[in-house]
Amino acid sequence: MSEDRILLELKSVTKSFGPVTVLEDINLAVHDGEFITILGPSGSGKTTILRMIGGFTAPSGGEILLDGQDILSAPINRRPFNTVFQDYALFPHLTVARNVGYGLTVRGVPQGERRRRVAEALDLIQLGDLADRYPAQISGGQRQRVALARAIICQPRLILLDEPLAALDVELRKQMQLFLKKIQREIKTTFLFVTHDQEEAIAMADRICVMSFGSVLQIGSPHEVYYRPKSEFVARFFGDNNLIEGRLADGNATRRRIETAIGPLVCAVDGQPDVAGAPAGRAAFAVFRPETVVLGRGGEAENACTGEVMAVGFGGATTLTEVSLSTANGPIGVRIKTTSRVDGARVGSGDRVVLNWSAADCRLVLA
Repeated sequence: MSEDRILLELKSVTKSFGPVTVLEDINLAVHDGEFITILGPSGSGKTTILRMIGGFTAPSGGEILLDGQDILSAPINRRPFNTVFQDYALFPHLTVARNVGYGLTVRGVPQGERRRRVAEALDLIQLGDLADRYPAQISGGQRQRVALARAIICQPRLILLDEPLAALDVELRKQMQLFLKKIQREIKTTFLFVTHDQEEAIAMADRICVMSFGSVLQIGSPHEVYYRPKSEFVARFFGDNNLIEGRLADGNATRRRIETAIGPLVCAVDGQPDVAGAPAGRAAFAVFRPETVVLGRGGEAENACTGEVMAVGFGGATTLTEVSLSTANGPIGVRIKTTSRVDGARVGSGDRVVLNWSAADCRLVLA
């Protein structure tokens, strides 16, 4: 990925359908050669962005730039992009090879070169032995790979992927996630992937753009978005965070205290100028991930509290433990994720335990 080269840029893009605004002030830069994922729940506007980039839908305002040049007036067939749809959109009457080579046929590529490039594309997706079959004769995962080969064979600058794995079963989806990432690295083409699945975004993306109700809430690496959410929505949507509500107290540019129903908690605020500068008494949440909590019957840390184990769920490699913390306003639930082999058998329902987690693992987001 070229960190300093922007391939595609959306500047202050909006989209309305009559009186309804579905996208508002979208700013997004896509770097050349990266795998970027737009993540959000249904209705957040992520597919609308993809359709505007592809030329299927016109924005109501703003700019879409390719290499710094406006492409809003460029028709679909003049944009160096290809799209992989959720339903694959293969031609049922054409063989696998003819489906893959369709774009080359439309462009008038000579037959000899077309056959060579189709064979190379099929080898890339590991389906060379199925070239003469029809879509109805191959599996869903194989059809998805055929759709991908058809998208990459014309060597587009950008490939748009609209939830292409949604119709696959869980195990096949995981296989295809790794496969798509491998292909993207091999062909060195920019991928813009749309999904509502957080685990899928983590597994595949170089950067993630999180959306909700037509707005971009956070853009960053999977690690940044996972461990450093910038809003309550991102913290709740992206993974299995614990959120403890309270009010900001004293602190400085790197650490700040929040008063909560379970007592004062110390949280890191590095890289959060809005939190560092917020006045005391401002409503906020302490956010920490289940895997950062040390579970036991004793010990001390910057943040510690005592609770009762309500449930222990074995999940294979990890165990999820639900702990109830008693407060004057009622119980607060906290989730802890531990390694099953090491920690899974340490506690059971009804046990009293101490929870410990560090300030570095506790973030603040404003309410």
